[in-house]
Amino acid sequence: MKLPYSWLKELIPQLPPVQELEPIFAHLGLPLEGVDDAPAPTAGVILASVKAAEPMEGTQLTKLTLDTGANGEKTVASGAPNAVGLPAGTMVALVTPGTKLGDLEYGVRQMQGVESWGMCASAKELGIGESSAGILTFPAGTAAAGTPMQQLWPADSVLDIEVTPNRADVLSALGLCRDLAAYLQLELREPQIPAAPAQQGEIRVTLPPKGRTLERDPSKKLRFGCDHFAARAVSGVQNGPAPLWMQRRVTHAGMRPIDLIVDTSNYVMLELGQPTALYDRRDVANDQIQVNFGLREGELVKDLLGNTHQVGPEDLLILDGEAGDIPTVSDAFAKVGQPKEGKNVLGIAGIVGGDHGHVRADTHSVVIEAAHFDPVLLRRTATRLGLKTDAVYRFERGVDPLLAPKAAVRVAELLREYGGGTPEAGQTLVGTPELPQEITATGDQIRALLGMEIPTAEMRDILTRLGCKVSGEGDTLTALPPSWRVDMNIWPDLAEEVARLHGYAELPETLPNLRVHDSNIGASAPSEARAELRRTLSGLGFQEVVTYTFTSDEEAGKARAEMPTVRLKNPMTTDRTGMRTALYPSLLKAAQTHPKGERVLLFEIGRIFPVAGESERLGLLMRGDLAGATYQAGVKGGFSVFKGLVESVAAALGASFELTQARGEDVPPALHPGIAGNVVWNGQKIGWLGALHPEIAQEFGLKGDTFILEVSLPLPARAWTFRDPSRAPAAWRDLAIIAPVGVSYGEIAALLQKEAGELLESVEPFDIYTGEQVGAGNRSVAVRLVFRGAKTLTDEEVDPIMDKLIGAVKAQGWAIREK
Repeated sequence: MKLPYSWLKELIPQLPPVQELEPIFAHLGLPLEGVDDAPAPTAGVILASVKAAEPMEGTQLTKLTLDTGANGEKTVASGAPNAVGLPAGTMVALVTPGTKLGDLEYGVRQMQGVESWGMCASAKELGIGESSAGILTFPAGTAAAGTPMQQLWPADSVLDIEVTPNRADVLSALGLCRDLAAYLQLELREPQIPAAPAQQGEIRVTLPPKGRTLERDPSKKLRFGCDHFAARAVSGVQNGPAPLWMQRRVTHAGMRPIDLIVDTSNYVMLELGQPTALYDRRDVANDQIQVNFGLREGELVKDLLGNTHQVGPEDLLILDGEAGDIPTVSDAFAKVGQPKEGKNVLGIAGIVGGDHGHVRADTHSVVIEAAHFDPVLLRRTATRLGLKTDAVYRFERGVDPLLAPKAAVRVAELLREYGGGTPEAGQTLVGTPELPQEITATGDQIRALLGMEIPTAEMRDILTRLGCKVSGEGDTLTALPPSWRVDMNIWPDLAEEVARLHGYAELPETLPNLRVHDSNIGASAPSEARAELRRTLSGLGFQEVVTYTFTSDEEAGKARAEMPTVRLKNPMTTDRTGMRTALYPSLLKAAQTHPKGERVLLFEIGRIFPVAGESERLGLLMRGDLAGATYQAGVKGGFSVFKGLVESVAAALGASFELTQARGEDVPPALHPGIAGNVVWNGQKIGWLGALHPEIAQEFGLKGDTFILEVSLPLPARAWTFRDPSRAPAAWRDLAIIAPVGVSYGEIAALLQKEAGELLESVEPFDIYTGEQVGAGNRSVAVRLVFRGAKTLTDEEVDPIMDKLIGAVKAQGWAIREK
């Protein structure tokens, strides 16, 4: 939320300087994200009064005749769309000749035969706002012609405050200053707003009954929708530009000034926190407003921007008097063959106004709507329709249920003062809002929860400053929260407010009282295992990445991953529409950001959502050489290096690791068919490892030296046993086995380990040979066998084992290489 410092200073005259506010906001739980300088217009920009606005024949320009004060009458040619037909007396921001805006200096020039004296500027051109839709205009009589804009639009500081979802009460200048004043114990000067008229107004309002059900599902009750509604008519409004001070505040808050009627509605929302809507009274048929759920299944509503939305029986609408009486349940949800456009819809309640009833250039009589809507209902509708407006942002967090009448009066008074409008004598008010209930607690309860020794008297003072009505004797506190604190419902909420204003910094440092329960033993084991895995991978040079769990069909298709089956109802972007089914596509996208040729070692621990169900995975990616030419020049990239890194992870974690060759349908679609293997960890197959498929590498713009791994977590544990290390020396034997090229080393090692028995300690390959001596289509794999027993082994003990192994090899149709 953005608000100018000058506005806050007006409400709290003794507010500290802007440089001292950051720790104050942090103390209140409202972090200050930043303070932006809002400069004044440059010297040489003045206020000028329009005397005439005439179209320049044969062009799209308008000739403006201006009263510039001391410089007399001047003409300016303008191409701004809002320059056409500007009423006499309207004031504009004029950049006088000789004035520089950025690198451009303005002067006097001839345009289509008209002498253009400087330029009439937009807010963006002056550097005081983002709007470039037209020239800045102000009401007649704003100031004397020739007055420097620097005097009227002084430099300011704009505070950007982070507001947590539970603090809807501070989403306005008044609400924020109310909290600041309570903490700083300073005087708060609230805006002077007359009391709402006691008599009923001319506008009739009907609310939907509570407890309604759906005909198709009678067990499902509709939420209340709207429980408080204020309406008031104002006639004779001279709509035009809003006063300069209002435009300045609306601009600093990040909104674009439009006209008096719209800006007034936005201003009151920023000032008080209550969104309002204003309708052209000509469209409010029979001076009647109905608040009702969607009349038909699939009714179409066109909003004031021209967009069409399909609404249903659980969406709340604002209707005029020609929509008919509020129908019965049966009529309300009668299905229609084709969706029909709702012709009498003034708006989607609390979200956006309709095309029917919106304020136009010739609007002079308006109906003000200020209401309290169900936050849950509005959030559901806004999410489904993909509409996130400033009004929804406030309503879904909870607006003061008693604020509507006050906001309607404020809007009417501003239209009277600055637009010459005449508010009707009465104001329609219907509904009974639900108000906060009393909360009772004891000082001891609060002290025990907070761990701070705060006197009960101080607690009373803090809650009173926050607007609560506090009663109770002794240590008992009974607090009635103010209507704007919709987040205070239980006694821990009172404790939170006491701690917030007393100061979290006063929380004493105490050691926790640890009580180990049987159910907690081993509870931290999974997180500790993840931490150890992260430390191991980081120690080997891998860098952790954290990527989106959202993906798209296009991304999954490019990576040949399983298509997403879990879809998002309201995706943030079109390329994040489903939940990912694998980790490696995210790693490939991360690798794209690294320059070509640069070594990349990445890992991610995250969750995936395939058809088989949600699970946790580990993904690794390696690209490029492991080391450069200046360090271990022989250690290049490649499959063996990547496999060696995974073996190092297993060794560091005390696990057994094996890679078995993947063939045929067992090869994952992401891998090169000839460089793919299954990862076996502590005897269990948990995933795959190999070279990225060349076609996928091309799709992602990666070189062919990219290797990936993806395995399931948690990693299978190893069954640990202990035995005394043997003091006897080892007996070594070498054996060269000739087998077809298609026979993997893993198959050979598995046969030898199975047949050798308990005396075989290890099997390690040390040579591979192909050539004429072993025959075409064969290869020789030489292995070293290490035998060890409780005592020194003799040839008589080892030779029978070797004979058995040779026999097992020959039984497979393989051979022993003799030379």
